[in-house]
Amino acid sequence: MQTAPVFSSQPKTSPGSKFDLASILKARRRRLAKLIDFPVLLWSGTAKSRNFAANIYPYRASSHFLYFAGIPLENAAIRIDGEELTLFIDEATPDDILWHGPMPSRDEIAQRIGANKARPLRDLESLSSGVALLGERDETVQSMEKALLHQGVVLTRHRPEGNQALERAIVRLRMIQDEGAIAAIRKAINVTVEAHKAGMAATATAQASSGTEAQIRAAMEAVIIGHNMSCAYGSIVTIAGEVLHNHRYYNPVKPGDLLLADVGAETFDGWASDITRTWPVSGKFSATQQDLYDVVLAAHDFCIEKAQPGVEYQQIHLVACEIIAAGLVDLGILKGNPTDLVEQDAHALFFPHGVGHLMGLDVHDMEDLGDISGYADTRERSDRFGLSFLRLHRPLEKNMVVTIEPGFYQVPAILNSRETRDRYAEMVNWERLDQFSDVRGIRIEDDVLITEQGCEVLSKALPTTANEIENLVRSPSFHLPTVKAF
Repeated sequence: MQTAPVFSSQPKTSPGSKFDLASILKARRRRLAKLIDFPVLLWSGTAKSRNFAANIYPYRASSHFLYFAGIPLENAAIRIDGEELTLFIDEATPDDILWHGPMPSRDEIAQRIGANKARPLRDLESLSSGVALLGERDETVQSMEKALLHQGVVLTRHRPEGNQALERAIVRLRMIQDEGAIAAIRKAINVTVEAHKAGMAATATAQASSGTEAQIRAAMEAVIIGHNMSCAYGSIVTIAGEVLHNHRYYNPVKPGDLLLADVGAETFDGWASDITRTWPVSGKFSATQQDLYDVVLAAHDFCIEKAQPGVEYQQIHLVACEIIAAGLVDLGILKGNPTDLVEQDAHALFFPHGVGHLMGLDVHDMEDLGDISGYADTRERSDRFGLSFLRLHRPLEKNMVVTIEPGFYQVPAILNSRETRDRYAEMVNWERLDQFSDVRGIRIEDDVLITEQGCEVLSKALPTTANEIENLVRSPSFHLPTVKAF
């Protein structure tokens, strides 16, 4: 059974209400035509079923398809040849309409996205000769070929000179956000800001009722769902902030805990947001918690100040590393000169990841294409402990959207290893570090638009200072329903 287009009930203007979708998409095709001289075929993907065909996992169209098609169609393809766009999708069947309601026709969809032609999927075979498919390793491409093969359509691969020409062109386009993209990202961020405020306000109720992280997550995601959006990634809402991608929510929240929430909304057409805040469950940071929080905040603020066109993103990362190292020296946790400590990766004991990444149609934008998305030509990922997780190694440019997200973490697997203890024996005051045992993880993350003269913090409506965070946590809490385990 074919699942019908999922956008039928969405508003007609997208990504931003004052922008015409067809015009935005045409401009994107025009820019692509300046970078490549061969036709391209992009596939939306299909939903994956669980135990029977109609019971599907949540569907998400390919981001590369979304960039040029604008709406989350399923089981559809587009052929781009210069400025010309051809849509391939089958008409909804009576069964589709029975289960999913009235659906727009193929021609109506084509008109909305500005396609020059609209054809059934079976016509793909006759028009696939000489087209480039995105990334042979791409799972979406593989699923396209498999799905179309079942319909008797065989595609001929074309890899122009085997030089990743298409991938590099798409990276060049998607890396610099146009007005429609920025408008959509702002919408996602605005909802995410409200979700974080709801999570902070719900914390007191969760703590008072001996609740868990799940209750705070529920309050945050309720705001996102209530705005007809979804989560851009699996929410991280945890007192175990040292687990960088923690997707468990069963821990009780108690006074003395810090709660780290990394939660972002995604618009219906795929544009992401990514915000992290860390707050005290009790509504008041302890002295040690605030000391370390202020170190991370100092790195966060200075990195944002330095984010402007022409600045190397790796340099911003190294600035964050040095500020964190200097702060830890001031607190007596590290010993030595901050610059020397960073060169020896001592800071990475507590800040092992990169300071951020590109953001757009994916929260870690275009990382399905590998390091050609985040790393400029001729640059390779370092094998250094303090640089190996850096996701972006390019000079910043106007209309890039990036995250700035320094942190401090006490990861037992790192700090308690014999190799670590031996290597950094003279650089870490382990006894002093024990006095900060009530800090498991802190991260402060904002979404930043690079502008002509500097940058704009798109998520600035969500405060970052310790005092402001405490006030939000102590604000009137949400009344969450009591949930009893079976």
